[in-house]
Amino acid sequence: MEYIADLHIHSKYAAATSEQMDLIHMQQAAEEKGISIISTGDFTHPAWFSFLKQNLEQAEQGLYKLKGTKSNVRFVVGVEVATIDAKEGKPKPFDRSGNTKRVHHCILAPSLEEAEQISDRLSKFGDLALDGRPTLSMSPAELVEHVKEASKNAIVFPAHAWTPWYGVFGSMSGYDSMAEAYEEQVKHIHALETGLSSDPPMNWRVSANDPFALVSTSDAHSPQKIGREATVFELEPNELSFAAIASAIKEKRIKYTIEFYPEEGKYHYDGHRKCGVSLSPEDAKKYNNICPVCGRPLTLGVLHRIDDLADRPAGFVPQGARPYVHAVPLAELIAKIIGKPESSASVAKLYAEFVKGFGSEFNVLLKASTEELGKLDKSVAAAVERVRKEQVHVKPGYDGVFGVVDIFGTKGEDVSEHKQTTISDF
Repeated sequence: MEYIADLHIHSKYAAATSEQMDLIHMQQAAEEKGISIISTGDFTHPAWFSFLKQNLEQAEQGLYKLKGTKSNVRFVVGVEVATIDAKEGKPKPFDRSGNTKRVHHCILAPSLEEAEQISDRLSKFGDLALDGRPTLSMSPAELVEHVKEASKNAIVFPAHAWTPWYGVFGSMSGYDSMAEAYEEQVKHIHALETGLSSDPPMNWRVSANDPFALVSTSDAHSPQKIGREATVFELEPNELSFAAIASAIKEKRIKYTIEFYPEEGKYHYDGHRKCGVSLSPEDAKKYNNICPVCGRPLTLGVLHRIDDLADRPAGFVPQGARPYVHAVPLAELIAKIIGKPESSASVAKLYAEFVKGFGSEFNVLLKASTEELGKLDKSVAAAVERVRKEQVHVKPGYDGVFGVVDIFGTKGEDVSEHKQTTISDF
């Protein structure tokens, strides 16, 4: 049986996050999208953790359900934390010297009780009440050591591994390998999160990362963004548990991942947002990675970093590589079709009609026949078919600016064209 999981989201206690990121709205979004397993997010925050203890009850081992509901959605206890490792003195702003290394990590706990033990240890390295995604003065290796001492079965993996500012491989983070970042504790790391600006084929170019499962998550800050990326597990119903999910990750038994088009991610290309400069890695190198407008160093994006670390050509597929599928979130797709903002009532109405008619957003995007979808709206059905066949163009994102997916035509010259790749190709 397929279980779609979103293992990295945030609660309303994280910075720049919607007030609707509470358990009820998280569950509702998961049901609409077809997600079976979703992170609680932010378990280290004292107020949010207190709410979790009061409102969740254990369902299967290590998985929880919201009290008073009959929903099949299960919560796994999760959090994202930031580590800042200052090799020389106190942490400094991003100075490109490599002395201060900043990385985001995801932690999944086997139970609320063990999550509390993890928080107790981490509280010695930062104020957990300041943000749902706390900042801790410690190295990645120290983080893993403390987490595993508090909960030997907890899972730790780097979040959005390639993004410039806090990705473990990011251009501003200071590491070039998992072993360099996690040192002797790398033996406890079994996955890395690809992030919105990279996808599996990009990661396959770096052979040093072959031992790690590639997982995809939404890193959602609002209910609407839940499930924009996800990881799909295949488990028997009587097998569903935290331990089964952990085992599947450790053994790389992931059925497939659901991915953004990586160009749509907001750090795919190099550039400067303030200067309106967006450059491919090749073009950025022609300028010696200096902005041609302001003369300052460019923010080097995900594709650039992968090019720097890659020891394989583009298109290489390693043995045992897991399938993936690109998707455009349904609300975004509808908004493009009808020419209205995603937040508009018109988009919400048509979105609700598709979810009601086909059971979930992922059924619409991935499984329902386009003939049946066309009975509700032919234009949306045609768009779904083009996305499934990867017959789209994407203007790449850069320096905090999301890319733009163009489904029916080419808008602008700086675009990346995708060719058809389906799960059945693996």
